[in-house]
Amino acid sequence: MFEYKFVKVEMKYEFMGRANPAENHHEIIKNHASEGWRLVQVFAPAVGATGMAEFYEIIFERIIQG
Repeated sequence: MFEYKFVKVEMKYEFMGRANPAENHHEIIKNHASEGWRLVQVFAPAVGATGMAEFYEIIFERIIQG
């Protein structure tokens, strides 16, 4: 049996509509991996009014111990 964790990462918009993650996604993945989580997928839901995703989710899974 697996458990899942969804980490929402907001996008911040800068000059000329350029978007960057508000948090360092590399660090999020490394930190969760050190806790036994496995990266499953990075998912960007439907786009906002700008035509770009307003956030994305990093999906992790790990085996339930016990």
